[in-house]
Amino acid sequence: RWQKIFKSRLVGLAVAYGNTVFIVLIVILVLLLFGGCRQRPGVGGGWGWSPGTPDPVSRSLLRRLVTLISQQAVLGASSEAFRKQAEGASQAARRYM
Repeated sequence: RWQKIFKSRLVGLAVAYGNTVFIVLIVILVLLLFGGCRQRPGVGGGWGWSPGTPDPVSRSLLRRLVTLISQQAVLGASSEAFRKQAEGASQAARRYM
């Protein structure tokens, strides 16, 4: 079964053009990287890439993550309090029965 797959025409074409496709994809990725660095605002309002400047998307994402983590902590604490309250109520109900 594997020999049929490896000897198929599609795999032969992939092997023949694989290196060319790989190089083209690498060139496209490099061009996109340079284009993104060129359009990103740098320090001092100038245009250019600056490694120390966070972009607005990452700042809003970090703000959202911090909000979600703090909400999760509050909900976890309240659920723990509700659980303890329910255990106490069930123990009291057992004593009275």
